[in-house]
Amino acid sequence: MKAATSHDLPELTALINSAYRGDSSRKGWTTEADLLGGIRTSEESLAETLAKPAATILLHRDEATDALIGCVYLEKKGELMYLGMLTVSPEIQARGIGKKLMLQAQEYARSLGCRDVEMTVISQRAELIAWYERRGYALTGETRPFPMDDPRFGLPKTALAFVVMRKGLG
Repeated sequence: MKAATSHDLPELTALINSAYRGDSSRKGWTTEADLLGGIRTSEESLAETLAKPAATILLHRDEATDALIGCVYLEKKGELMYLGMLTVSPEIQARGIGKKLMLQAQEYARSLGCRDVEMTVISQRAELIAWYERRGYALTGETRPFPMDDPRFGLPKTALAFVVMRKGLG
């Protein structure tokens, strides 16, 4: 695992968009295509993300081909690590790569002194929430609004909200 740099932006953008939106995302189980239209991210948005001092995007590459097949966004907020944009290529989902990314993200959080990892998940994504619960994350009872009028996050096809999930690293 290594951290993304500006050189990775074209490949990273393509991977993330393929996993979350459009027909390519339907090859995997993490698609948001029925909930949101438009793109999931852009090179410009990812560049802004990488410019944040407390943020990183960890990359996961295929050992044989060096192709980018997964990533996860992490941002340190005191003793809390925010985890987002966990992405695995839709062509190879359900092969344990997401689990590896989660474990590496948690280890990275521990290495920076974080006590908890937090994420937000679209409330309609019951199968994804269940997947995170099987990995020790729990619903906190907190919800947050989805940015319904911000095309940088996609174009909602229905009313959306986030649920907050958290896992202690103790």
